[in-house]
Amino acid sequence: MTVLRTFDAVVQGPIDRVRLSTLQINVGKRCNQACLHCHVNAGPKRTEMMDAATSERLIHLMDTEGLETVDITGGAPELNPHFRDLVRAARSRGLHVIDRCNLTVLCEPGQEDTAQFLADHDVEVVASLPCYSEKNVDSQRGRGVFGRSIQALQHLNTLGYGTNPDRVLNLVYNPGGAFLPPAQASLEADYKRRLQDDFGIVFNHLFTLTNMPIARFLEDLNRSGQHSTYMQTLLDAFNPQTVSGLMCREQISVSWDGRLFDCDFNQMLELPTPGKHRTIWDVESLNELCGKHIATAAHCFGCTAGAGSSCGGSLAAS
Repeated sequence: MTVLRTFDAVVQGPIDRVRLSTLQINVGKRCNQACLHCHVNAGPKRTEMMDAATSERLIHLMDTEGLETVDITGGAPELNPHFRDLVRAARSRGLHVIDRCNLTVLCEPGQEDTAQFLADHDVEVVASLPCYSEKNVDSQRGRGVFGRSIQALQHLNTLGYGTNPDRVLNLVYNPGGAFLPPAQASLEADYKRRLQDDFGIVFNHLFTLTNMPIARFLEDLNRSGQHSTYMQTLLDAFNPQTVSGLMCREQISVSWDGRLFDCDFNQMLELPTPGKHRTIWDVESLNELCGKHIATAAHCFGCTAGAGSSCGGSLAAS
């Protein structure tokens, strides 16, 4: 089976950015893990890391009118030496900050005070935990990852994460194979029950993310001969109710070297924003990107399949 229709044809596009509320920053590809389905291809041997000049330019752009959220990702963003500067700068401007945390980084040497730093600045932690089962997590993310993740979650709980309304702890689920995630609400209830009963862990919400057919997951699909079938699954599950809530319509993604992309997935595919604005040095305000067309390709069907998928989980009721 082969997907023959383009994304723009299906959504009757092109689609445009309607406003700029979220600045998502990928500070680098260095990570203490090398997960099977990582769309960034991050890992311990990656050397791409955001430098001071790029960080300072992004801090300047945080003054963009209407900006509400700074969403910091990686790799493991905490490993970048400028991570804390970005957090402090955003919080000093009253912006909400999200740290896309893999949890185990909080157990790494040199990161002993990172959880406390996040708590002190009321940073929302969005933490990867693809299952509440040790076997499933370790098979996808590496031996011992589940145990260290539980340790990190318990530590975050002692700092008020999951109970203090200013210290939000959200978890992220992604499927372990070439299938769509289950309904977010019911899976969240399962996660809450199991983590509470087994480990005394509490958290706010669970986000379900669809595996995007790019990078390592694409390689896995090709090796197993499932690529065409998976792409057809995404197309067949297209849900028009998700289009208005697509995350690319209100955010911009910035790579470790300052290039602009419409989303983190486009960034990994080297699919730049259309038009003349290609780097953070090409704009004086991020609002210059509003009203512009968004670059799309076949992987975008992952965001519109079923209940939809975004950095904040499902886009529609499932």
